[in-house]
Amino acid sequence: MLIRTAPLLLAALLLGAAAPVQKAPQKAAPKAAAPAKAQAEGAYDPTNPQSLLGLLTAAGASVSGNRREADSVFAAVTSTAANFSVQFAGCNASGRACQAMLFDGLLGGGAPTLAQINGFNQTSVVCRIYQDKAGKPHVTYATLIMKSDTRDSGRTHLAAWQGCLTEAAGFVRDPTGYLAVAP
Repeated sequence: MLIRTAPLLLAALLLGAAAPVQKAPQKAAPKAAAPAKAQAEGAYDPTNPQSLLGLLTAAGASVSGNRREADSVFAAVTSTAANFSVQFAGCNASGRACQAMLFDGLLGGGAPTLAQINGFNQTSVVCRIYQDKAGKPHVTYATLIMKSDTRDSGRTHLAAWQGCLTEAAGFVRDPTGYLAVAP
């Protein structure tokens, strides 16, 4: 595929290099006002659990709990897609300035073996499955939180988590079939 697209990429680069350079305006343009949507949504602080939990409620989920334990904040989430928990870790004494988050959801509908779970974990880049003490499978997604993360970054993490839920549910329904076609 790269061999087929290489001439196109080369042509695009050459055309871009041949394009005339535009002069910068003499006067600095007045600073554009922030979009109304961003103002309406309020500030987004990725290290504050309330920011991500706000994205979940805006998407229609119900968030409860929000309990604190040592350097962690825990919340239970109920949605039409799944019920799960979110743990924010490495938080300060105020439950802010968190450094990581972990999504965890109980999977129903099957009982894969540990060997099958290991096989799933070898095929997934961001999702992991484990068995709890009762032998029930859970899917997890964990990520570090950066101060430079944005609201869109938060939405991307939620989309990744949703992908984990979907993939893990497919795996649990038919571990043998899933692993037969997994990369």
